[in-house]
Amino acid sequence: AGHVDHGKSTLVEALTGRDPDRWAEEKERGLTIDLGFAWAAIGDSTVGFVDVPGHERFIKNMLAGVGAVDVALFVVAADEGWMPQSEEHLAILDLLETTSGVIALTRIDLTDEDTIDLAELSVLEAIEGTTMSNWPIVRVSAVTGAGMDALRAALSDALEAGGTPADGGRPRVWIDRSFHVPGAGLVVTGTLSGGSIADGDELMLWPGEVVVRVRGLQSHEAAVDHLDSGTRAALNIVGIVDVTRGAMLALPGSFRSSKRFLASVRLVRNFDGELTGRGAFHLHVGSGAWPIEVRVIESSPAGAVVLLRSRQALPLEAGDLFVLRETGRRAVIGGGTVLDPRPPESGTALREAIPVLRAVQGSSPDQIADALLEVRGSARVEDLASDSGGGEPSSVYRTGTLVMAEGRAIALHDRIVSAVEQFHRENRLRSGMPKATLTSALGVEPEAVAALIAGSSEIADDGSTVRLAAFSPGLAVAEQQAWDKARVTLQANLAVPRASQLGLDVELLHALVRANALVRVSEDLVYLPDQIEAIDRRFEELPTEFTVAEFRDLIGITRRQAIPLLEWFDKQGKTVRKGDVRSVRI
Repeated sequence: AGHVDHGKSTLVEALTGRDPDRWAEEKERGLTIDLGFAWAAIGDSTVGFVDVPGHERFIKNMLAGVGAVDVALFVVAADEGWMPQSEEHLAILDLLETTSGVIALTRIDLTDEDTIDLAELSVLEAIEGTTMSNWPIVRVSAVTGAGMDALRAALSDALEAGGTPADGGRPRVWIDRSFHVPGAGLVVTGTLSGGSIADGDELMLWPGEVVVRVRGLQSHEAAVDHLDSGTRAALNIVGIVDVTRGAMLALPGSFRSSKRFLASVRLVRNFDGELTGRGAFHLHVGSGAWPIEVRVIESSPAGAVVLLRSRQALPLEAGDLFVLRETGRRAVIGGGTVLDPRPPESGTALREAIPVLRAVQGSSPDQIADALLEVRGSARVEDLASDSGGGEPSSVYRTGTLVMAEGRAIALHDRIVSAVEQFHRENRLRSGMPKATLTSALGVEPEAVAALIAGSSEIADDGSTVRLAAFSPGLAVAEQQAWDKARVTLQANLAVPRASQLGLDVELLHALVRANALVRVSEDLVYLPDQIEAIDRRFEELPTEFTVAEFRDLIGITRRQAIPLLEWFDKQGKTVRKGDVRSVRI
C-alpha cells in the first residue's frame, strides 16, 4: 500500500519477478488502477502480494484488497516523502488493525542521503500512535537492488510476528475477482480466512444464499486439493453463472445475513468534528462496498457507536472490521468493529446493549456469544454461533437448540411461578394449569418453559398440566362447608335463591363456576349442572311455540328465574325467540 507513483508495483515485481499490473491501461498510464497479484518465497513461506491502487480515484479498489491481509508492506518514496494517499492508506490499515508489517522507503537511488533522512523522519512522525508505529523502515531501491535483502528479511520477521492464520472451522472467502475460463466455467479469487476448504466442498454464496460446489482449486497458479486459512485462493465453482466483487463464500449455514448492524466506530485523526448521520456513506468490508445509512447512538470526539442500515443484506459477524467512507467528501472518515449483526429493535434495548457488547470487543467468540445472549435473553445456539464467529455460550439454561441467559431464565421462572399461583387462586378446584395456557400467557417459546419447569423445585409437572409443588386441589374446610350448604339449598327446588344469598363469597363463587361445579345463568343466578340438564329435558313437554309463562309454570319457578334461564338457553342455541314466544331450535 502507499501513495500513487511511489513504486509499489515496481517493488512487488522486484520481490516476486512478476508484474502485478494486469491491464493494458495500467501499463500505458504507469499506475495501478485495480488490484494486482503476485507471489514469491519469503523466508520459509510462500507469500501472496496484493498490490492496491494508490490514486485517490481508485480508493474503492484499494479497499477491496486489504480486507484479509496478514502483513502490510507500506511504501513511501524517499524522494517525495509522506503524501496525502500515504495518510489515507495508513488510516485504512490502522482502522483494520493491521498490526504486522514493514515500511519500505523506496527510490533511494533517485535522491541524496539528506532527503532520505528527511523522508524517514516524516514517516516516523506520521506513524506515531498508529498500528504502524513499531514497524521497521527499510531503505530500498527496486531498480538497483539496494536494500532488497534487508527488505526480504524484514518481511520474513513480520510474517513470523503475524503468526499462523487462525483456523476456526469457518472458512470464508471475500471475492475480489471473477472470470470465465473456456472449458472450466466460472473462477473466483480471494483470500481464504477462518478455515480450510477442499475440492468438492459445497459452499454458500452471499448475497442470495446460493449453494455452489467447488470443482477445482488453485493457489498461485498451482492446482491443489485443499487450501488452508490465510491462502490466496482461486476456486472453480459450479451452481451459479456469474459473481461480482464483494460476494462472499462460506460453509452453508455458517453465516446469517442482516441489514442492521450495531457497530463501534473510530474516526480518522484528520476528521474534523463528530460523526453524524448526515451525508452519504459507503461501508467497506471484505472486498465489497455498499451504500449505508448511519444513525449515531452514542458519540464522542474520538468515535461513536452507530446503527448501520444497508439496503443489501450482508453476511457479517460480531468482530468484523470495516471502513466507513463518506462519498461526498470522497474520503475515509473512520472504521470500526461490528458489535452485533442483529441488534435489538427498541432504542432502550439498543442503548442497554452497548456496554455489554463493548466490554467483549476483541474477545473470544465464546465470550461474544455470552454477551449476545445476555442482550437477547434467549436465542438458538446455531444463531449465536453464526453471529459471534463460532462462539458457544456458557449458559446452563438450555433445551434442545434454545439457550437462555441467566437473568432471562430467572425472570422467566419467576413469571412461571406467578402465573401458576394466579391460576390456582382462580381455579382452586382444578388440579393444575394446562401447559398450553401457560405458554400462551407468557408469550415465550414452549421449549423454554419446558426447560425451566424441568429444573424447578417450585413447579410440579403432571404431564399436560403444571402446578405449584405444594398445591393440592380442593377447598379449605370453611369453604367446603359453605359449598355443601349452598348445594343443599340449590337442590331443594328449581326456584333457587339469588346467588348472593347462597352464603358463598365472591371468590369462591367464581372458583366454582370456573370449575364447572356451578353454571352461571346470569349475574345473580346460578344452578347446579344436573339442574340445567333436568330443565333441558323438560323442553320436550312444551308446545311448539311457548311463552315465558308457560315455561315458568312447567318448570315450577318464578318469573325472576324464568326470563334469565330462557335468555341463557337462547345464547346456548337451544331456543329461539320470536317476539313474545320461543321455540326449541331444531
